[in-house]
Amino acid sequence: MTEAVIKKIRPDKLVVLLVLFSILAISLFLQSEFNVKQSLFFLVGIIFGITLMHAMFGFTGGWRMFIRSRHSLGVRAQIILIICSSLLFFPIVGGAFSEISGYAALGQIGTSVLVGAFLFGIGMQLGGGCGSGTLFTVGQGQTDMLITISFFIVGATLGSYHLPWWLSMPNIGKVSLITELGWLPALLLQLAVLVVLYRFVFSLDKKRNNNVPNLLPTQKSENFLEQLIHGPWPIWWGIVGLTVFGLVTLLMAGYPWSITFAFGLWGAKIWSALGGDVASWTYWAGGYPAKALNQSVLADITSIMNFGIIIGATLAAALAGKYAPEGTIKPKRVLTAVIGGLLLGYGARLAFGCNIGALLGGISSGSLHGWLWLVAAFTGGIVGVKIRVWMKFDKPYGSAS
Repeated sequence: MTEAVIKKIRPDKLVVLLVLFSILAISLFLQSEFNVKQSLFFLVGIIFGITLMHAMFGFTGGWRMFIRSRHSLGVRAQIILIICSSLLFFPIVGGAFSEISGYAALGQIGTSVLVGAFLFGIGMQLGGGCGSGTLFTVGQGQTDMLITISFFIVGATLGSYHLPWWLSMPNIGKVSLITELGWLPALLLQLAVLVVLYRFVFSLDKKRNNNVPNLLPTQKSENFLEQLIHGPWPIWWGIVGLTVFGLVTLLMAGYPWSITFAFGLWGAKIWSALGGDVASWTYWAGGYPAKALNQSVLADITSIMNFGIIIGATLAAALAGKYAPEGTIKPKRVLTAVIGGLLLGYGARLAFGCNIGALLGGISSGSLHGWLWLVAAFTGGIVGVKIRVWMKFDKPYGSAS
């Protein structure tokens, strides 16, 4: 980033001050009402939000660019993120360190994941975001994403009601590569597959496009501190940030970073407040879901981290001079936000997570269901991109996006 670019950035100082005050107040409240650890989870969420916003690290746009024109920068960044996370997560989940413990984000392999991830992939393209993308764009001030996240919550709640039926469909249960093969052989196998996938994606990009950008920058930043605070970040900074604080989350929580459980919880609490008998639903009748339903939403780690992501993204957007809520939304965009949000929420619940909990967290911790999720969701993404073209949100294939 050059001096000229930095001088053009005009941070929204009022928003920055309000957000900083809110972060301090919420952190102190969480520490007082719960514990220091809950406050730290909130702060980790803040860092995730800043990282996602400054690096513009999303899954939806990266998939769409690759599907439409084979531009692979976003997809390659996601593969590198999974590689880095796997290198750190596999030995921890596999028990290589007696003083450190962590659990895999396991999900059943079967109809539920296949259908749910496929629906999620369509929802990503229609709703305009994934699990993490929806949160940080809401923080950025994209008003239409408030509609997406609202119906994301509705879809997740409906999914929790229907999940027992979906789980009765054909499945082979949960499969951990680490348990089946041992953490080191499983890691080596997974790294080999990921490297082949990276080279395949890169080759398709190179075959279609003349210039394939590098993930690493070709020149050093002249103003590191200013770029760190105000952005934009090179995508590899995003990879580093998400990897490091993904590890922090695993060490603190005992399981990988996740997002979408909170959406179902918020919906269940709202429905309960309106008189619905959510506690009688199978999903919410026992285990952690029942515990979460019966306590403050602020006691739920996923919820408090999600709130942190939104607030962190707001802070980053204000520091970058990019916080600008939209005044109007086109009716067609409202329609896609509603449909996309419903598919995102319903699909995530059926598939045991979203692009973070199932794809990143699942694959990086050795769950085979994460790979099934990837295939099904990417297939759904192809369908979603075609629907966007049909609805004239995007130009036809062969034209610029």
